Amino acid sequence: MADQLLQQAQDLFEGQIDFEGQKLTELFSTIILVLTGFLAFALGFVQQNIWVTLWVGLGGTALAFFVVVPPWPIYNENPERWLRANSGISGAGIEVDGKKIS
Repeated sequence: MADQLLQQAQDLFEGQIDFEGQKLTELFSTIILVLTGFLAFALGFVQQNIWVTLWVGLGGTALAFFVVVPPWPIYNENPERWLRANSGISGAGIEVDGKKIS
């Protein structure tokens, strides 16, 4: 029981995502930060208040953090299929000086 809970906690904190998930998180963070940056600048400019700009920018950064950092299941939909360590091709037909190498 404790091993199962420990394994679940490790899976939660380890944060495994695949390569497609990495591209997706980069896209999400870029979109969120650019849009909130423009929004922060526009609101701060209209209201002539630097604090509005800073707080909207901070909110966008926090939003990007909560969207990108946790290992959501959407980020691990295409896991890599790795070969087992002992499944290599033995003696792949390589010949050196007429002798086969195993």
